[in-house]
Amino acid sequence: MKLGYNEIMITSMYFNDINDFINLEIGIKRFQGNIERFHFNPIPLNEYSRKLFTNIETFHIYNENDEIFNDGKIFKYVIWYLVEYSKYLQEKEKRNIYKNIEYTEEDRKSYGNTIPPEVKSLGDNCFSYCDKLTTVNIPSSVSEIGDCCFNECSS
Repeated sequence: MKLGYNEIMITSMYFNDINDFINLEIGIKRFQGNIERFHFNPIPLNEYSRKLFTNIETFHIYNENDEIFNDGKIFKYVIWYLVEYSKYLQEKEKRNIYKNIEYTEEDRKSYGNTIPPEVKSLGDNCFSYCDKLTTVNIPSSVSEIGDCCFNECSS
């Protein structure tokens, strides 16, 4: 099987850092220009690597400390790190996409015992000491339950 542009682009989405992209560009003449095909950043970027990914329209933010670029070409942000539900609600109108929303104990106290469908995890102690809690519906979107989440729920 011969690798084409689509196959190498799919494969390179799993590269670890900018050096892997540069080695592909320099090492295999046939795949020069692979970086320009990306309309999103498959790795966190810095000032140097941002210049190499020239056609980014959707910017992925993998860690809270990632450098964020707003250079006029970016239309949407995708946030992958853990974000509390209350912060998600505050920033919801920005139309960013949040991939990892956590419902915390503070969120439960503010917004109630109904877990919103966009939540992916329940934080540590989220429902702790809810002595009147008899049932809770956990949406299928929830894939992780924190330590002591239902601690001392006596009912």
